[in-house]
Amino acid sequence: MYKCYNTKRFLRLLMLDAIIFGMLFAFFGIGRQLLFSSAESEKERIFLPVIMYHSIKENGHTQYQITPEMVENDFKYLKEHNYNSVTAQQLVDYVYNDGNLPKNPVLITLDDGFYNNLYYLRPMLEKYDMYAVVSVVGTFVENDAEADPHIPDYSYLTWSDISEMLSTGRFEIGNHTYNMHTTNNGRKGCKINFGENQDEYTDKVNKDISLLQLLLNEKDNISPIVFAYPFGYICNEIQPVLKENGFLITLNCYERPNYITRDPQCLYDLNRYNRSGLYTTEEFMAKLLKE
Repeated sequence: MYKCYNTKRFLRLLMLDAIIFGMLFAFFGIGRQLLFSSAESEKERIFLPVIMYHSIKENGHTQYQITPEMVENDFKYLKEHNYNSVTAQQLVDYVYNDGNLPKNPVLITLDDGFYNNLYYLRPMLEKYDMYAVVSVVGTFVENDAEADPHIPDYSYLTWSDISEMLSTGRFEIGNHTYNMHTTNNGRKGCKINFGENQDEYTDKVNKDISLLQLLLNEKDNISPIVFAYPFGYICNEIQPVLKENGFLITLNCYERPNYITRDPQCLYDLNRYNRSGLYTTEEFMAKLLKE
């Protein structure tokens, strides 16, 4: 016996088929979009090695000291292997303003603000067409630098030295805290202490960092966009303070590769390789340039 044709049932089935087809189409479209966006994102990832120098001095063969000859060998190596020195501002322009970066970019940074950074590095940067970010400590500039000015082995940069650096167009200045580059007070750099009140910590670290920002603005009319953690000690609690003070790039001390994208978050906590004076250029570059 044949069943009678049921119009309502047919329409319900037709609607159900349409819903299922629509869902499959949507899922396929989303999956395809994710696949292509992922591939596009992967394509836009730019490998960025970051060097962390400290003091440059004759006979500088220690973990945080390196000789001028070794620095020049580093620069020669990078040039010969087609690496291009970039500025912090170039990185920010790439991420925030759809700017461009050269092939094989490398970021050169120096911590603590030693006078020898200017004394030895200025002619090398000009010779090899390179740039460097020097992160200074406020108390080193205001107090220590004035006590022993212009002795390459151990002096710190003065305010006038910083002005000279900026005038060359080869240096950018970063903030390394005003007076938190120490572990003598029981705190590890600018890291929050265990059990410390969040509001009190935020107020303390904000006053310190913003003081150096203010001084650099008053003395040299700049507002640094780079912040380097003292000793590499980092914590989540400081992140809002750094962003409120206008920092777009932060530097840690983890020896890992970096990949730059159009996402602003990629510029926070950039990894750096410490340039120890205990390695040859070839040994150091083998670590630095390994993806």
